[in-house]
Amino acid sequence: MVAGNMLIGEFSQRTGCAIETIRFYEKVGVLPEAQRRGRYRQYSASDVGRLIFVRRARELGFTLEGVRALLGLSALGSEACGEVRILAATHLADVRTRIADLRSMESILAQAVEQCDAGLKATCPLIDVLSAETAQRKI
Repeated sequence: MVAGNMLIGEFSQRTGCAIETIRFYEKVGVLPEAQRRGRYRQYSASDVGRLIFVRRARELGFTLEGVRALLGLSALGSEACGEVRILAATHLADVRTRIADLRSMESILAQAVEQCDAGLKATCPLIDVLSAETAQRKI
């Protein structure tokens, strides 16, 4: 093996990404297709940096499209900072909306569980909440 290149197993260990995930990212174009030596994929140190970037962006909830956009902008360096900020601000707004939705769901489920624990209703409170027309508007 050429110095600086690594096989997919070592690449997986160094990046904390499962082998199947690496193959998926190659398939969808987030990672470039690996160079091959025979039937073995080989990766470089720059591939490690790119995959760590992708993994961290995904952990922050960016979609694959968002990751592609960030990767493209990262190649432009500091010139792209304003565009990166816009992407991040848009994503932050989406995250805050999801948090608000989750808090609403938590409240509804907590009330249903509390009613179940109280045992005061003849019917199941959770089934009642899920069946109610107003339940969709609350979530």
